Amino acid sequence: MVLFKLAWRNLVGAGLRTWLNVLVLALAFILMIWGKSVVDGMAYQLYDAMTNIEFGKGGQVWNSEYDPLDPLTIEDAHSPYPEELKALIKSDDAAAILIRQGTIYPEGRMQTILVKGINPNQKVMDLPTNQIVAGATGLTPALIGQKMADKTGLESGDLLTVRWRDVAGTFDAREIEIVHVMNTVVQTVDRNQIWIPISDLQNMSRMEGEATIIALTEPFEGTPKSPAWVYHDLDFLLRDTKDMITAKNVGGDIMYGILFAIALLAIFDTQVLSIFRRKKEMGTLMAMGLTRAKVIGLFTIEGSLHGILAFTAGFIFGFPLFYYMAVHGYAIPGGTEDFGMALGNRIYAKYGAGLVVGTTSLLFATVVLVSWLPTRRISKLAPTDALRGK
Repeated sequence: MVLFKLAWRNLVGAGLRTWLNVLVLALAFILMIWGKSVVDGMAYQLYDAMTNIEFGKGGQVWNSEYDPLDPLTIEDAHSPYPEELKALIKSDDAAAILIRQGTIYPEGRMQTILVKGINPNQKVMDLPTNQIVAGATGLTPALIGQKMADKTGLESGDLLTVRWRDVAGTFDAREIEIVHVMNTVVQTVDRNQIWIPISDLQNMSRMEGEATIIALTEPFEGTPKSPAWVYHDLDFLLRDTKDMITAKNVGGDIMYGILFAIALLAIFDTQVLSIFRRKKEMGTLMAMGLTRAKVIGLFTIEGSLHGILAFTAGFIFGFPLFYYMAVHGYAIPGGTEDFGMALGNRIYAKYGAGLVVGTTSLLFATVVLVSWLPTRRISKLAPTDALRGK
């Protein structure tokens, strides 16, 4: 307790130098927590949106020919439902989706799209498929996204000619009715595609009981018996997103590391300067009976108190920013939705116990270490030399 009181008195007596160190360290702490929380919030929003809206919480079973990055695989990517999933499809614990290439002619322009068939009553994906019901015209109802509507000029109630090829490769065409335009943050279920009842698409393509992918509510145990189907869990489906988040974390860590290194350098420099200028004080303390270990402890506590004051100031002055980012979020500049990320209009910060406690503990341990390192010279200091200021 005596050492703590002496350290506190010396710290307060240092005046402006102490508070400048605390200010720099607190600023680094606030920026580190804020930056990490924004990246964590962005990752959470991406995973949540893509899992609930695009993939389903249990992953997906794909036709073995299906490759979403290769349009040439679409025509052959279809086969009868796997036997082990038929019960799940019937109980709405799995959603079968048939994907076919098609062509539409909005305002006389020809545009290639994907025609996706899905059960309007499905409960696996967070899509408003319950809106896909036949209107007054009795034509095949279709659901499109807002981006698709903006690009084609289509609105709810519009009629649209769709051309496709059936299982034998024969071209056919019919009119459909746009019955609903949905707003979604996941562009991969919006752009260049329309959603219609899977029974209609199976009938149009002469692929009764067939699908391209099957979304699941629960992970699939084992592997499908049929070689025509391959199960992909969420780790596989979200791999690109996780790689992107990892890259952002690495970039952020480098920036925060540089910022924090500057703050730690200030503390290290302060400690070295104190030891150089306060040799007579050390000699006096040793002459009064303090051991070298206690003198080292005194200077280490002084340096560590910088960290405690900085973390306290960081929490007090950073809390309004942390709260605002968690509740109101950060508005994404216009036009970034074209990047294809499922983030919506705002990014909300997310604070976990690991982020706050882990970051605080790591930084405090680093501050203590940096405070202790310069004090090792005291162990070689002779009291008589210290009293003479040597």
